[in-house]
Amino acid sequence: MALTPQNSEVFMREVDEAVRQDQLLTFWQRYGRLLLAAIVLGLAAFGGWLYWQHHVKTQSEATSEQVDTVLAAAIGGGTPDAKALDALTQADQPGYRAAALLTKAGVASRKGDTKGAVAIYAAMAADSGLDQPYRDLALIRQTALEFDSLKPQQVVDRLKPLAVEGAPWFGSAGELVALAYVKMGKSDLAGPMFAAMAKDAGVPDSIRSRARQMAGVMGIDAVEIPAEPNEG
Repeated sequence: MALTPQNSEVFMREVDEAVRQDQLLTFWQRYGRLLLAAIVLGLAAFGGWLYWQHHVKTQSEATSEQVDTVLAAAIGGGTPDAKALDALTQADQPGYRAAALLTKAGVASRKGDTKGAVAIYAAMAADSGLDQPYRDLALIRQTALEFDSLKPQQVVDRLKPLAVEGAPWFGSAGELVALAYVKMGKSDLAGPMFAAMAKDAGVPDSIRSRARQMAGVMGIDAVEIPAEPNEG
């Protein structure tokens, strides 16, 4: 018996549905296990990533608390716990590691262990894993401890790149370079550098004060005269 147009349409839909089901079954038989494995692995990887993020955050917070404790002890004039300080010098975070190393070197210097402090600063200055500002600060502190045993030209060669107006360590590096110039008898170079430090608002007040006095001794007026307010 011939199918009516309506029955024919229903029949074709049923055939299409059967074909789709057969295709789906075939696909599942071929790739079902692989698909399940991929889903399981993906969920496991995502779960591992979440755990790792939580672990890193927890470790970072713990390390931060340890750094705060160590720095508080050092700033207060006390002696930080040696084991805690040594552990922090191996921290994964470069900033925490640098802070711990600077503290350890400072403690050594305060105890009279100049050789030990110099060794720490020298290692920091050569450590490419630390940010440049930490390396520069370490080099300045190393040079300050070695200043009397170094030739003036060695001081200049080390720190002149940092003794630039407007640079972050201009005051600390500039003072050592200017003093080296004084030892070399080069007042024509030392005087202007002292004057520049005295007038640089970015230089710590203690260094500015000393620089102003040194500039005055060399006959250079480094006293800033406040600008008079405009009248009218």
